[in-house]
Amino acid sequence: MPVLFLAEEDVRELMDMTTSIEVVEEAFRQMATGEASNVPRARASTSGILLHTMSAAAKYLELVGWKAYTTTKHGARFHVAVYHVDSGEMVALIEANDLGQLRTGATTGVATEYMARPDAKVVGIFGSGLQARTQLKAVCTVRRVEHVEVYSRNDQRRNAFAEEMAEYCATQVVPVRTPVEAASEKDIVICASSSRTPVFDGRVLDKGTHVNAIGSNFLSKAEIDVTTVRRADTIVCDSIEQCRLEAGDFSQALEEGVTDWRLMHELADVIVGRETVRARPEDITLFKSVGLAIEDVAMAAEVVKRAREAGLGRSLPF
Repeated sequence: MPVLFLAEEDVRELMDMTTSIEVVEEAFRQMATGEASNVPRARASTSGILLHTMSAAAKYLELVGWKAYTTTKHGARFHVAVYHVDSGEMVALIEANDLGQLRTGATTGVATEYMARPDAKVVGIFGSGLQARTQLKAVCTVRRVEHVEVYSRNDQRRNAFAEEMAEYCATQVVPVRTPVEAASEKDIVICASSSRTPVFDGRVLDKGTHVNAIGSNFLSKAEIDVTTVRRADTIVCDSIEQCRLEAGDFSQALEEGVTDWRLMHELADVIVGRETVRARPEDITLFKSVGLAIEDVAMAAEVVKRAREAGLGRSLPF
C-alpha cells in the first residue's frame, strides 16, 4: 500500500478536540495495560538547531511510530510517521504542528476530566499562544466553563486571545493585567507559556484548584514555583520516566525535599483506577505534562483512518 502523506490542512479538516480527547485517553489506558509503550524524547544539537526525536509502540493499533521536529530561530517543523507492526512498512507521514497542539491540549483535557472538581467552572490561563488555545479548548470540552481569565505579558496578544477564545469556546474570556488575578479564585489554572521562571505565586491558589502545567519540557525551565508543588495534595505526570528527564517544574522542589518522585502518579494509572487523585473537594491537584510520542502515534492512527474514509491526502512514491 502506498505511503499516505497528510499536510497540516488535512489534519485541521479531519480532527477535532472531542475526538482527540477520546483518542488520547484510550492511548493512556492501553499504556496501563501494557498494550502500548513510550520512549522518551532525545535531542541532538549543533549550531542554531535542535533536533527532537521520540517514539512509541501501539500494539492495540498495530502501529509503531516516531515524532521528529526541529527548532531554530526561524521556528519549528514537526513530522510524525507510523509503520505497520507486521510488515514494517511505513503507513503514513504527517505534518504534525496542528496534530501536536491537539494532542497536547487533549492530554490536559483527559487529566482535567479525572482530576478537577466536577463542578469546576472558573479557569485562569497563562499564555496566549497556539498551545494555550488548544489547552483552553480541551478544558472547556470536559467541564462546563463559565468564566476564563487570561494573563500574558503582551497586552495585545492577551486581548486578541480573549476575543478569539470567547467565540471558540463559547464562554466568557477576560484578559487580566496581573498573574495574581489569573491564578487566584480559580477552579482550574492552566500554565501554557514560554516562561523560563514561575508565572505565579503558589500562595494565591485557592483550595480545590486543579493546576495543569504544560509549558516546560526542559530541566532549565519552570512555570510553577516550589510553593505550588508543596501545596499540591496529588501530583500526576503524563510519564514519570520522561518527567525525570524534562520536568524543570519539579527541579527545585526535589532539591529542597519538598516532593519525591515516589509520591507522584502516572496518568495512565489514574485512568484505569489504580490511583485516586482527589480524596476531598478542597484538595489541590497538579498535572505535569511534557508530551509523549504515544499520543502522537495514537492521533496519527485516527487521522489516517479518517483521511482514507474522506479520500484526503496524497500518495508518496515509496
